[in-house]
Amino acid sequence: MAVEAVRAELVQGNIIVWDIEKGRKLYRLGFYGKPLGIPKPKSADFNAPLVLDIIEAVYLVEEGLLEVYEDGRKLTLDELMEHAEKTYEDFREKYQVYRDLRKRGFIVTPGIKFGSDFAVYRVGPGLEHAPFIVQVKLLGENISALEIVRSGRLATTVRKYFTIAVPDRLSGKPTYILFEWLRL
Repeated sequence: MAVEAVRAELVQGNIIVWDIEKGRKLYRLGFYGKPLGIPKPKSADFNAPLVLDIIEAVYLVEEGLLEVYEDGRKLTLDELMEHAEKTYEDFREKYQVYRDLRKRGFIVTPGIKFGSDFAVYRVGPGLEHAPFIVQVKLLGENISALEIVRSGRLATTVRKYFTIAVPDRLSGKPTYILFEWLRL
């Protein structure tokens, strides 16, 4: 059974699903987006348009669940990715990690409030606290001991595992390094 793709609009850099019922369905499907004006929805029974992060929109378009329009014209996946590359630094690498985590069944949201690229949930926001914060680092990119300690301390303070994800352009599969801090 084919699923009908939801229509979204690219408006001033935001991807918006104006149809509230279809936005609710996307949200229920995997906690995609945030209802406009509701920072922490308690359920999918919101009564507002759904605002998607560009990385979520690219994933949903790739999965055939979303179509994005700008000025009445449907954007191709490549056009949407080009737009995302203007918005996100190292978009393709971060997207590789995002897609891999989603394919593994995790719920992935922007991790800006934790100073990282992603907050990752096993069950979903509102149902649990994100157990992981993920920072994407490029192969060959340096990371200092100070950065590891700083990120680890933050993760420990908010009761999360600090994880570094290193995308691999050749294999398409990221490598994950998870830090667990021990108190001695």
